Amino acid sequence: MSADRWPARLWIVRHGESAGNVARDAAMAAGADRITLNVRDVDVALSERGREQARGLGRWFAAGEADGRPDVLLASPYLRALETARLFREHGGCDADEPICLDERLREKEFGVLDGLTTDGVMIHEPQQAEFRRLLGKFYHRPPGGESWCDVIFRLRSLLDTVALHYAGKRVMIVAHQVVVLCLRYVIENMDEAQILAIDRAGDVANCSVTEYAFDPEAGKSGALSLVRYNETAPVSERSDAAVTAAPDAMVGARG
Repeated sequence: MSADRWPARLWIVRHGESAGNVARDAAMAAGADRITLNVRDVDVALSERGREQARGLGRWFAAGEADGRPDVLLASPYLRALETARLFREHGGCDADEPICLDERLREKEFGVLDGLTTDGVMIHEPQQAEFRRLLGKFYHRPPGGESWCDVIFRLRSLLDTVALHYAGKRVMIVAHQVVVLCLRYVIENMDEAQILAIDRAGDVANCSVTEYAFDPEAGKSGALSLVRYNETAPVSERSDAAVTAAPDAMVGARG
Protein backbone atom coordinates (compact mmCIF):
# COMPACT_ATOMS: atom_id res chain seq x y z
CA MET A 1 0.00 0.00 0.00
CA SER A 2 1.23 3.50 -0.74
CA ALA A 3 1.03 6.32 1.79
CA ASP A 4 -2.26 7.54 0.34
CA ARG A 5 -3.85 4.10 0.84
CA TRP A 6 -3.04 3.31 4.47
CA PRO A 7 -3.42 4.85 7.95
CA ALA A 8 -0.43 6.72 9.32
CA ARG A 9 -0.89 4.83 12.60
CA LEU A 10 -3.05 1.83 13.50
CA TRP A 11 -3.73 0.65 17.03
CA ILE A 12 -5.57 -2.65 17.64
CA VAL A 13 -6.90 -3.16 21.17
CA ARG A 14 -8.59 -6.11 22.82
CA HIS A 15 -11.55 -5.17 25.04
CA GLY A 16 -11.22 -5.11 28.83
CA GLU A 17 -11.95 -8.14 30.97
CA SER A 18 -15.58 -9.15 30.53
CA ALA A 19 -18.15 -10.92 32.66
CA GLY A 20 -17.74 -13.77 30.17
CA ASN A 21 -14.03 -14.04 30.94
CA VAL A 22 -14.85 -14.20 34.67
CA ALA A 23 -17.55 -16.81 34.10
CA ARG A 24 -15.17 -18.90 32.01
CA ASP A 25 -12.57 -18.88 34.79
CA ALA A 26 -15.24 -19.95 37.28
CA ALA A 27 -16.39 -22.78 35.01
CA MET A 28 -12.82 -23.99 34.60
CA ALA A 29 -12.18 -23.92 38.34
CA ALA A 30 -15.35 -25.91 38.97
CA GLY A 31 -14.66 -28.43 36.21
CA ALA A 32 -17.99 -27.50 34.61
CA ASP A 33 -18.98 -28.34 31.06
CA ARG A 34 -20.65 -24.97 30.38
CA ILE A 35 -19.87 -21.31 30.99
CA THR A 36 -22.77 -19.86 32.96
CA LEU A 37 -24.14 -16.68 31.39
CA ASN A 38 -27.76 -15.54 31.01
CA VAL A 39 -27.29 -13.09 28.14
CA ARG A 40 -26.31 -13.30 24.48
CA ASP A 41 -22.60 -13.15 23.75
CA VAL A 42 -23.13 -9.77 22.07
CA ASP A 43 -24.58 -8.42 25.36
CA VAL A 44 -21.78 -9.58 27.70
CA ALA A 45 -20.56 -6.49 29.56
CA LEU A 46 -17.21 -5.61 31.07
CA SER A 47 -16.40 -6.69 34.59
CA GLU A 48 -15.50 -3.95 37.07
CA ARG A 49 -11.84 -4.86 36.55
CA GLY A 50 -12.38 -4.60 32.81
CA ARG A 51 -13.87 -1.12 33.20
CA GLU A 52 -10.82 -0.01 35.19
CA GLN A 53 -8.53 -1.50 32.52
CA ALA A 54 -10.34 0.56 29.87
CA ARG A 55 -9.99 3.70 31.98
CA GLY A 56 -6.27 3.00 32.26
CA LEU A 57 -6.03 2.66 28.50
CA GLY A 58 -7.57 6.11 28.06
CA ARG A 59 -5.26 7.65 30.67
CA TRP A 60 -2.22 6.08 28.99
CA PHE A 61 -3.04 7.66 25.65
CA ALA A 62 -4.01 10.95 27.30
CA ALA A 63 -0.61 11.08 29.02
CA GLY A 64 1.16 10.82 25.67
CA GLU A 65 2.53 7.33 26.21
CA ALA A 66 1.40 6.25 22.73
CA ASP A 67 2.46 7.78 19.43
CA GLY A 68 -0.34 10.35 19.41
CA ARG A 69 -4.06 9.77 19.90
CA PRO A 70 -6.52 8.26 17.44
CA ASP A 71 -8.68 10.51 15.29
CA VAL A 72 -10.75 7.52 14.13
CA LEU A 73 -12.28 5.06 16.59
CA LEU A 74 -13.69 1.76 15.27
CA ALA A 75 -15.22 -0.91 17.49
CA SER A 76 -16.92 -4.27 17.47
CA PRO A 77 -20.65 -3.90 18.16
CA TYR A 78 -20.36 -6.35 21.08
CA LEU A 79 -21.09 -4.56 24.35
CA ARG A 80 -17.71 -5.35 25.97
CA ALA A 81 -15.86 -3.72 23.07
CA LEU A 82 -18.21 -0.72 22.89
CA GLU A 83 -17.88 -0.14 26.66
CA THR A 84 -14.10 -0.29 26.34
CA ALA A 85 -14.15 2.31 23.57
CA ARG A 86 -16.49 4.59 25.53
CA LEU A 87 -14.38 4.47 28.70
CA PHE A 88 -11.21 4.98 26.66
CA ARG A 89 -12.75 8.13 25.17
CA GLU A 90 -14.14 9.38 28.50
CA HIS A 91 -10.67 9.21 30.07
CA GLY A 92 -8.89 11.23 27.43
CA GLY A 93 -7.79 8.59 24.96
CA CYS A 94 -9.21 10.63 22.09
CA ASP A 95 -11.28 13.77 21.63
CA ALA A 96 -14.45 13.74 23.69
CA ASP A 97 -16.62 14.27 20.60
CA GLU A 98 -14.95 11.56 18.51
CA PRO A 99 -17.70 9.17 17.34
CA ILE A 100 -17.34 5.45 17.92
CA CYS A 101 -17.93 3.75 14.57
CA LEU A 102 -19.35 0.27 15.07
CA ASP A 103 -18.51 -2.32 12.43
CA GLU A 104 -20.00 -5.82 12.58
CA ARG A 105 -16.96 -7.20 10.73
CA LEU A 106 -15.05 -6.68 13.99
CA ARG A 107 -17.40 -8.91 15.99
CA GLU A 108 -16.21 -11.89 18.04
CA LYS A 109 -15.54 -15.17 16.26
CA GLU A 110 -18.82 -17.08 16.24
CA PHE A 111 -18.69 -20.51 17.92
CA GLY A 112 -22.05 -21.86 16.75
CA VAL A 113 -23.03 -25.10 18.53
CA LEU A 114 -19.91 -24.85 20.71
CA ASP A 115 -20.80 -21.47 22.18
CA GLY A 116 -20.61 -21.49 25.96
CA LEU A 117 -18.95 -24.91 26.22
CA THR A 118 -15.64 -25.49 27.95
CA THR A 119 -13.16 -27.90 26.38
CA ASP A 120 -14.54 -30.65 28.61
CA GLY A 121 -18.03 -29.64 27.58
CA VAL A 122 -17.19 -30.00 23.90
CA MET A 123 -15.87 -33.52 24.55
CA ILE A 124 -19.09 -34.41 26.41
CA HIS A 125 -21.72 -32.74 24.22
CA GLU A 126 -20.05 -32.45 20.79
CA PRO A 127 -17.44 -35.23 20.55
CA GLN A 128 -17.67 -35.30 16.75
CA GLN A 129 -16.79 -31.60 16.58
CA ALA A 130 -13.92 -32.17 19.01
CA GLU A 131 -12.52 -34.77 16.63
CA PHE A 132 -13.04 -32.52 13.59
CA ARG A 133 -11.18 -29.74 15.36
CA ARG A 134 -8.34 -32.10 16.23
CA LEU A 135 -8.04 -33.17 12.60
CA LEU A 136 -8.49 -29.76 10.96
CA GLY A 137 -6.92 -27.50 13.58
CA LYS A 138 -8.40 -24.29 14.97
CA PHE A 139 -7.47 -22.29 11.86
CA TYR A 140 -9.75 -24.26 9.51
CA HIS A 141 -12.33 -25.92 11.79
CA ARG A 142 -15.78 -24.39 11.40
CA PRO A 143 -18.34 -25.65 13.95
CA PRO A 144 -21.96 -25.84 12.77
CA GLY A 145 -23.41 -22.34 12.92
CA GLY A 146 -19.99 -20.86 13.68
CA GLU A 147 -16.82 -19.62 12.02
CA SER A 148 -13.28 -20.78 11.42
CA TRP A 149 -10.36 -18.40 11.74
CA CYS A 150 -10.41 -18.27 7.92
CA ASP A 151 -13.97 -16.94 8.02
CA VAL A 152 -12.91 -14.19 10.43
CA ILE A 153 -9.95 -13.34 8.18
CA PHE A 154 -12.26 -13.09 5.17
CA ARG A 155 -14.38 -10.39 6.79
CA LEU A 156 -11.31 -8.58 8.14
CA ARG A 157 -9.80 -8.30 4.66
CA SER A 158 -12.97 -6.44 3.70
CA LEU A 159 -12.68 -4.24 6.80
CA LEU A 160 -9.09 -3.28 5.98
CA ASP A 161 -10.14 -2.34 2.45
CA THR A 162 -12.67 0.05 4.01
CA VAL A 163 -10.03 1.47 6.36
CA ALA A 164 -7.68 2.05 3.42
CA LEU A 165 -10.45 3.72 1.41
CA HIS A 166 -11.76 6.08 4.09
CA TYR A 167 -8.95 6.62 6.60
CA ALA A 168 -5.73 6.92 4.59
CA GLY A 169 -3.21 9.04 6.48
CA LYS A 170 -5.35 9.02 9.65
CA ARG A 171 -4.56 7.67 13.13
CA VAL A 172 -6.98 4.76 13.58
CA MET A 173 -7.85 2.66 16.63
CA ILE A 174 -9.75 -0.65 16.47
CA VAL A 175 -11.30 -2.10 19.63
CA ALA A 176 -12.28 -5.74 19.24
CA HIS A 177 -11.53 -9.30 20.41
CA GLN A 178 -8.60 -11.67 20.84
CA VAL A 179 -9.09 -13.65 17.62
CA VAL A 180 -9.67 -10.41 15.70
CA VAL A 181 -6.34 -9.01 16.96
CA LEU A 182 -4.52 -12.15 15.83
CA CYS A 183 -6.29 -12.36 12.49
CA LEU A 184 -5.54 -8.72 11.72
CA ARG A 185 -1.87 -9.46 12.33
CA TYR A 186 -2.17 -12.39 9.93
CA VAL A 187 -3.55 -10.14 7.18
CA ILE A 188 -1.40 -7.05 7.72
CA GLU A 189 1.86 -9.00 8.02
CA ASN A 190 1.04 -11.50 5.27
CA MET A 191 1.50 -14.51 7.54
CA ASP A 192 0.68 -18.16 7.00
CA GLU A 193 -1.22 -20.54 9.26
CA ALA A 194 1.87 -21.83 11.07
CA GLN A 195 3.16 -18.33 11.84
CA ILE A 196 -0.03 -16.97 13.37
CA LEU A 197 -0.75 -20.13 15.36
CA ALA A 198 2.79 -20.00 16.77
CA ILE A 199 2.08 -16.46 18.02
CA ASP A 200 -1.22 -17.68 19.46
CA ARG A 201 0.50 -20.54 21.30
CA ALA A 202 3.15 -18.20 22.72
CA GLY A 203 0.62 -16.35 24.84
CA ASP A 204 -2.86 -14.87 24.99
CA VAL A 205 -3.73 -11.33 23.96
CA ALA A 206 -4.16 -9.40 27.20
CA ASN A 207 -7.27 -7.39 27.96
CA CYS A 208 -6.81 -3.74 26.91
CA SER A 209 -3.38 -4.51 25.47
CA VAL A 210 -2.18 -2.44 22.52
CA THR A 211 -0.89 -3.72 19.19
CA GLU A 212 0.45 -0.85 17.09
CA TYR A 213 1.47 -0.36 13.46
CA ALA A 214 3.05 2.67 11.78
CA PHE A 215 3.23 3.37 8.09
CA ASP A 216 6.80 2.93 6.88
CA PRO A 217 7.44 4.42 3.42
CA GLU A 218 10.64 2.36 3.13
CA ALA A 219 8.92 -1.00 3.66
CA GLY A 220 8.18 -3.08 0.59
CA LYS A 221 7.94 -1.59 -2.89
CA SER A 222 5.67 1.31 -1.99
CA GLY A 223 5.54 1.42 1.80
CA ALA A 224 3.61 -0.72 4.28
CA LEU A 225 2.42 -0.91 7.86
CA SER A 226 5.22 -2.03 10.17
CA LEU A 227 4.68 -3.53 13.63
CA VAL A 228 5.74 -1.19 16.44
CA ARG A 229 4.52 -3.19 19.43
CA TYR A 230 2.40 -6.25 20.12
CA ASN A 231 0.30 -7.06 23.19
CA GLU A 232 1.61 -4.06 25.13
CA THR A 233 0.13 -4.18 28.66
CA ALA A 234 1.59 -0.92 30.00
CA PRO A 235 -1.77 0.92 29.75
CA VAL A 236 -3.19 -1.44 32.38
CA SER A 237 -0.14 -1.92 34.56
CA GLU A 238 0.90 1.74 34.61
CA ARG A 239 -2.37 3.68 34.40
CA SER A 240 -4.96 1.62 36.28
CA ASP A 241 -5.44 -0.11 39.61
CA ALA A 242 -6.49 -3.32 37.83
CA ALA A 243 -4.40 -6.40 37.25
CA VAL A 244 -3.39 -7.43 33.75
CA THR A 245 -5.68 -10.24 32.59
CA ALA A 246 -5.64 -12.48 29.54
CA ALA A 247 -8.38 -15.08 29.53
CA PRO A 248 -7.15 -17.65 26.99
CA ASP A 249 -8.81 -18.52 23.74
CA ALA A 250 -7.64 -22.13 24.12
CA MET A 251 -11.15 -23.03 25.18
CA VAL A 252 -13.05 -23.87 22.01
CA GLY A 253 -16.20 -22.17 23.27
CA ALA A 254 -14.55 -19.46 25.35
CA ARG A 255 -15.65 -15.92 24.82
CA GLY A 256 -12.68 -13.66 24.21
